[in-house]
Amino acid sequence: MFGAWSSEATSRNVQDASMYERYEQWMARYGRQYSNMNEKETRFNIFKKNVAFIESSNNNADKPYKLSVNQFADLTAEEFKSQRTGFKGPGDLPPLTTTFKYENVSVVPSSLDWRTKGAVMPVKDQGECGSCWAFATVGALEGAIQLATGKLISMSEQELVDCNVGGENEGCNGGYPDVAFLYIIEKHGLTNEANYPYTASDNVCNATEVDTPSGSITAYEDVPVNSELDLLKAVANQPVSVCIQASGAFMSYSSGVLTGPCGTDLDHCVTAVGYGTSDDGIDYWLLKNSWGTEWGEEGYARIQRNIEAVEGMCGIATSASYAIV
Repeated sequence: MFGAWSSEATSRNVQDASMYERYEQWMARYGRQYSNMNEKETRFNIFKKNVAFIESSNNNADKPYKLSVNQFADLTAEEFKSQRTGFKGPGDLPPLTTTFKYENVSVVPSSLDWRTKGAVMPVKDQGECGSCWAFATVGALEGAIQLATGKLISMSEQELVDCNVGGENEGCNGGYPDVAFLYIIEKHGLTNEANYPYTASDNVCNATEVDTPSGSITAYEDVPVNSELDLLKAVANQPVSVCIQASGAFMSYSSGVLTGPCGTDLDHCVTAVGYGTSDDGIDYWLLKNSWGTEWGEEGYARIQRNIEAVEGMCGIATSASYAIV
């Protein structure tokens, strides 16, 4: 009996040693340093749990997507949500827009990728700031301006973080794309990233740079709620800001078409920049994220499209909007 227990304990120690070596390699890759050994040990235990979840998911051959041990592997789900998302619901805002310019669209391409048409800037990184709402807004804005003018300009998320504050939008503490679109309309445009670079932090609004807009819009519209068909009509015509629930597998997503499980408690906003059907026949949305190029498919994700639930996968059809130039 004692021998069996000793053998089992030794096996666990070997496994822990192997995992710790993997942890050290992961720390070196991502330049992770901790203030003391207690913190390092705490993070190691979180790392172990995340790796177990990732490997369990990847061992399921029925899943058409893969997860990876990425730069977020030492974070709990709660920490990740507070640092890397940032959607805040509409609260006491005025009624959402009631017009939908693509209502009568009847024919759309079977697949579309706005990256190939020059309407998408390279992937950016919001850092440890709950500013996804600003990046989703800017992604949709950049696309709309390019389609209207032929010029693709990297616009300033930091202006929104610093200046579009009060009410629903609170910089790194979260925000709502519709409010950001209203700000851009009221300020007669948004400045570009070169004028007002991103810092991943809340700062005092730079009034000088705000007075030099690089692109403006006349209006924005919301896609009718709970309709993937209407969302398809919009994305077929321009990049669209969409909000989703990014908990669970999304944090460690690496490749393929994410098919859930996924809820509809929205916490993160991204830009829908296309759609299509995978080689194994799964319809998907193509999403541009704001977590850098080491996450996902070089910063992008594909999530399942045309599902039974009207909200769409991860709630993608419940809060979508686009700019009108």
